[in-house]
Amino acid sequence: MTIFSPFTLTTARLALRFLRDADAAALYPIYSDTEAMAYWSTAPWTDPAQAAAFVADTLANYDKGTALCLAITLAETGELVGVCKLYAFSRQNRRCDIGYMLGRAHWGKGYMQEALPALIRHAFGPLELRRIEADIDPRNSGSARLLERLHFRHEGHMRERWIVDGQVCDTDFYGLLRSDWEAAHAA
Repeated sequence: MTIFSPFTLTTARLALRFLRDADAAALYPIYSDTEAMAYWSTAPWTDPAQAAAFVADTLANYDKGTALCLAITLAETGELVGVCKLYAFSRQNRRCDIGYMLGRAHWGKGYMQEALPALIRHAFGPLELRRIEADIDPRNSGSARLLERLHFRHEGHMRERWIVDGQVCDTDFYGLLRSDWEAAHAA
């Protein structure tokens, strides 16, 4: 597995960069927001130490090459507004999963629609992947629309896959092939 060295991806309004210890303070309000976490596969954070542990795990994953989590920051101010992540790599099959979280104060501004294509290009380019998968709560229609705009295809539904904070939840699976991504962007 490749060990990840720091880099930054840029878009018109954003910079996607490696997390650092100081980011824990900005991550805690995002992941402790009950509304933002409504469709997540874990309960909202209740202790700032969870943010520090998340950053420590992320830094360890960079070293091991097991996950690539990038801070989504506003290019103009440097404010951390969310994260996007490639994880569950299968090098043999050249695939991984994608995840993302955006602070509720930044919803509706198109930031994730701008950030994820940069991450996807990196996955299909330097990381040489051929497939990216997403697992979302079917009630999260905003996430489903986002994935479909990015050319992901709905590939399946699993009933009662998660129990989050005592609530049983289903899962919808989406997949994106590099060939579909390239065809959509060649047009």
